[in-house]
Amino acid sequence: MKVLYRLFAIVAGVLAVGCGNSADETEQRRREQQRLDSLALKVAVTPTLDCLPLFIAEEQGWFEREGVSVQLRPYTAQMDQDTAMLRQRVEGMTTDRHRIEWLREQGMPVRQVATTSLKWQLISNKTARIRQLRQLDDKMVAMTRRSATDWLCQHIADSVGLKPERLFRIQINDVHVRLDMLRNGIMDAMFLPEPQATVARHDGHYVLLDTDSMGLQMGVIVFSEQVMVDTMRQRQVEQFLKVYQMAADTIAAKGWRTWSQLIAERCGVPKEVISEK
Repeated sequence: MKVLYRLFAIVAGVLAVGCGNSADETEQRRREQQRLDSLALKVAVTPTLDCLPLFIAEEQGWFEREGVSVQLRPYTAQMDQDTAMLRQRVEGMTTDRHRIEWLREQGMPVRQVATTSLKWQLISNKTARIRQLRQLDDKMVAMTRRSATDWLCQHIADSVGLKPERLFRIQINDVHVRLDMLRNGIMDAMFLPEPQATVARHDGHYVLLDTDSMGLQMGVIVFSEQVMVDTMRQRQVEQFLKVYQMAADTIAAKGWRTWSQLIAERCGVPKEVISEK
């Protein structure tokens, strides 16, 4: 019996040591991951085509190749990106020019470091039979407040002589929800970025306005000023921008449809639609 007790004690001791070592290793890995996360440059992105250079760079491992650790944090709405910046969950983001001033008003000084290919199309629901901007009188337009789309609503009202209160601006922040509302006939018109605008056109909805044809450059990449005064972060941002430009040049040379599979995965749109010429 004593032999059995001793055997049990030995086994229990071995298991305790093993579990202890395992717990220590787990904790060590957790701390190492936290350290790596803290060193990485965290950038908020949306499921839109202006972020394609970043998606490509991450997919191809170009950030690592250039010696910069970058974490892309996906959000489906600009306002969620803003919240992430204000709460310092991210240090940079893709956005539009008009949101920069709002961020600054909220006490988050940011610096523009690059422009992007972000563009907007105002698309009317095919069932609404709206073919001209002046027909938006007393109609609902999905947009995001304090953004380029908010500014565009005011620009439209001024350009065609609509009373601002007669153009009903409905705040729908999530680009996926916005597109679904168009496809289900819930909204009269809405602003969509690419590739969601391509899906809407494929479904037969009508383009009322395109910021490209207006010569407007809307998209920007910004980082917090707090990041830009840190020497290490400055170097990371420089390498980040180098990789971004490399990917943007590749897209310009090959065409964005070359990455239709990646776009479908990252932007949540049907590959067969965006693959069409």
